[in-house]
Amino acid sequence: MRLTEKINDEIKKAMLAREKEKLEALRAVKSALLLALTGEGSGGEISEDTEIRILQKLVKQRKETAEIYLQQNRTDLADTELFQAEVISAFLPSQMDEASLIAFIKNLINEMGAAGMKDMGRVVNAANQHLAGKAESKTIAMIVKKELQ
Repeated sequence: MRLTEKINDEIKKAMLAREKEKLEALRAVKSALLLALTGEGSGGEISEDTEIRILQKLVKQRKETAEIYLQQNRTDLADTELFQAEVISAFLPSQMDEASLIAFIKNLINEMGAAGMKDMGRVVNAANQHLAGKAESKTIAMIVKKELQ
C-alpha cells in the first residue's frame, strides 16, 4: 500500500474518532505529498525515497518549532508540535539504535579508507545515502566526526 493511501486511511479513521490533533498532522502530510506530486519534474509520481525525505522534513520542522515554543515557555503549543511529530514519525521506517549506527559508520569509514577530518564530507554523504530514513543526518554527522577525530 502506497504512503498516500495509508495517509488517506488514517485521515478517515481520525475523522471518525474525532482526533483533531492527529487529523491536523495527517492533513499536513497529505498536503506536502500532494505539493511534491504536482511539483515541476515529478511526472505525476514521487519515489519512496522522496516520500521519506518529505516526512523527515515535516518531523524536523515540528521538533524545531517545539524547541522554540519551549524556549518561550509555551508548553501547550510545544506539546501539540511534538504530538504531530510523533504521528508523522509513525510512517517513517524504524530508526537504528545508536550502537548499530556507530558500528555501521565504523565499517563504512574502513571501507572508504577515510583517514581524517578531510574525509568527513565524503563519509557523511555516503552514510546518508545508505541510511536514508533510518537515522537523522545530524546524528550521522556527529558520529562520523567523533570517529574521524
